[in-house]
Amino acid sequence: MKRQFLSAVAALALMGCTQPTADAPSDVTAPTDAAAVETAPPVVRAPGDDALRASIAMDYTDNLQALYEHFHANPELSLMEVETAARLAAELRALGYEVTEGVGGTGLVAVLPNGEGPTVMMRADMDALPLEEHTDVAYASTVTGIDRRGLESHVMHACAHDTHMTALVGTARQMMERRDDWSGTLVLIGQPAEEIGLGAGMMIEDGLFERFPLPDYNLSFHTFSGIPSGHITFAPGYAMANVDSVDISVHGRGGHGAYPHATKDPVYLSAQIIVALQSLVSRELSPLDPGVITVGAIHAGTKHNIISDGAHLQLTVRSYTDEVREQLLTGIERIAHAQAASYGLTPEEYPDVEVELPYTPAMYNDPNLTARAVSAMRARFGNGAVTEADPVMGGEDFAQYHRTEAAIPSFMFWVGGTTQERLDDYAARGVAAPSNHSPLFAPDDPQTSITMAIEASTAVAMDLLAKPTEG
Repeated sequence: MKRQFLSAVAALALMGCTQPTADAPSDVTAPTDAAAVETAPPVVRAPGDDALRASIAMDYTDNLQALYEHFHANPELSLMEVETAARLAAELRALGYEVTEGVGGTGLVAVLPNGEGPTVMMRADMDALPLEEHTDVAYASTVTGIDRRGLESHVMHACAHDTHMTALVGTARQMMERRDDWSGTLVLIGQPAEEIGLGAGMMIEDGLFERFPLPDYNLSFHTFSGIPSGHITFAPGYAMANVDSVDISVHGRGGHGAYPHATKDPVYLSAQIIVALQSLVSRELSPLDPGVITVGAIHAGTKHNIISDGAHLQLTVRSYTDEVREQLLTGIERIAHAQAASYGLTPEEYPDVEVELPYTPAMYNDPNLTARAVSAMRARFGNGAVTEADPVMGGEDFAQYHRTEAAIPSFMFWVGGTTQERLDDYAARGVAAPSNHSPLFAPDDPQTSITMAIEASTAVAMDLLAKPTEG
């Protein structure tokens, strides 16, 4: 049987839509150019009484702290961000931005034209997670919600999207107040459904880059629990992975557990497939090409002494390049079929291999944009506060905004979400700090996380939109 690809509708129904985004051809072939960042001119920290920093601090006290606590206490699930989007739209509209709601479902776009020059887009994601919050913050969520499948669950901003929206509003205010100092167009978007990987693709399909100014640069950030507050990290080139969800339906011939010779045991065959799949990474990929194949679930059988007639494997597959992605996906099908053949099954009985579409493409930080943005941030915070980090195999649908025909240069950076004191305490006790997606995670110094993100975003945008020097 040929490898099959699930449609978006089928993927939603069968898999709860785990990590998909729109499929797009590759336009990334350049290797990571870390040297472009490391050779940037050395910079020093700006004066502590800097006017931008002071303005952001005042705005946090007067406006943003209450807004952040509102977002945190009132989370909404993916594709259900109705009230969240309305509040974010109202905040941006009150600042003087041209706001369009309902883009890609609950998404919104705010535009600030400001003369001739480049267009910079900044994204904040809006959705929360189906978790019951167990933090000790006074504004902890007690919300329950109904998801897109009609299931009720607790809801929590466990991935810091509340800080992202708050920082977007803060950045919007700083850019509006400084519009005499830059020229071009600023586009701000509130994106739905990042947690299920659909939101970016939905906004693009709804005409984000046709109905609104086409960006020359895309920017975003993510608050991360494992980074000390007061610090920023980045990764030039490939920063996050392609994310594929793969289903393997293993066929067998069921029977009594006491007479295995009269059956074709799908559990045994599944075990052979699972073991053999690991050879793709260990023996077929170049050691220099990262790849991950994880079998996250196996479902088969009903009773101790019954050999079932089928099994179902659920895999997550991670890679960076499109070439490695195709090698892994093709290899999964080849191994599943070959193991079935070696067990004596006919081609009609070979496993069905289904790759969920759309998928989440790898996030690629344009090296030149990264170098420029890092220089702007280091000018604000100093070299020691803005450091390069290793790429990770997690997924992020912000990658979609680059994976278009326009191939828009994009850059995402990470902002610290846990104080160094708290991280040291966890380390001393030999336990890991609560990670993003943990019911125990909320930034324990949200002011630093949010204000640093605003200052960094504003500094990068002001640099990209700087007025030309006369002569």
